[in-house]
Amino acid sequence: MGKKVRIGNIEIGGRPFVFIGGPCVIEGEEITLRIAKELKRITEELSIPFIFKSSYDKANRTSIKGFRGPGLEEGLRILKKVKEEIDVFVLTDVHSVEEVEKVKEVADIIQVPALLSRQTDLLIACGKSKKAVNIKKGQFMSPYDMRYAIEKVEYAGNNSIIVTERGTFFGYRNLVCDFRSIPIMKDFGYPVIFDATHSVQIPGGMGDRSGGERRFAFPLARCAIACGADGIFMEVHENPEKALCDGENSIPLKDLPEMLRVLKKIEEAVCIQKA
Repeated sequence: MGKKVRIGNIEIGGRPFVFIGGPCVIEGEEITLRIAKELKRITEELSIPFIFKSSYDKANRTSIKGFRGPGLEEGLRILKKVKEEIDVFVLTDVHSVEEVEKVKEVADIIQVPALLSRQTDLLIACGKSKKAVNIKKGQFMSPYDMRYAIEKVEYAGNNSIIVTERGTFFGYRNLVCDFRSIPIMKDFGYPVIFDATHSVQIPGGMGDRSGGERRFAFPLARCAIACGADGIFMEVHENPEKALCDGENSIPLKDLPEMLRVLKKIEEAVCIQKA
């Protein structure tokens, strides 16, 4: 029996699955609050636990011209407002040890980005924060190697750990999902989330920015739930065509309710089969 990670009244690793979602990057206070409010409404109607995600800084943009977000101070101010006004839990990512001290004052879950998932000092700092830590599996890593990332957070005395699958590099500018990774990483004893939208990203596919194939995100999410994922992570935007980051792989807000309904049905069918 794997560990469960508790965030307030939400138990990650239990049933139903948790939904983590929001716009890739904070584009401004008004739109962030608007999307968070609608996501809360949708998930409450479906009785699906919800954690809001957005980034204050996308530090790994392909081009120096790529939109990064409002930055640490303004981004945390907006995320704090989302927490207080919309009454949701919040997840955001950090990129350096120095950011952790400020982020832990706002975020309920601190996320280690996939490209930083081997950075020992960052993982230890996140562990020392005493907040739940979500480690995204590097696109360059075997799922078996995630045990060592987990060990670094455990070394800091933290056992509130979540790991996230987001695809693996397969040649240039292409990601594939090996769904064996879900049971493999669950064997390490912690909840596993599947990032359906980053898994359909095409790194550098638009030249100076990444592309994506959002039409495959929902089929992959269905596979992940069937394989036992404890949650689904999706970037969601009210108008992906105008999103300032990762629009090509973001899910339109209007499409989300039906997707979540289907995922709940799949989870229910899998649980009946296990019983």
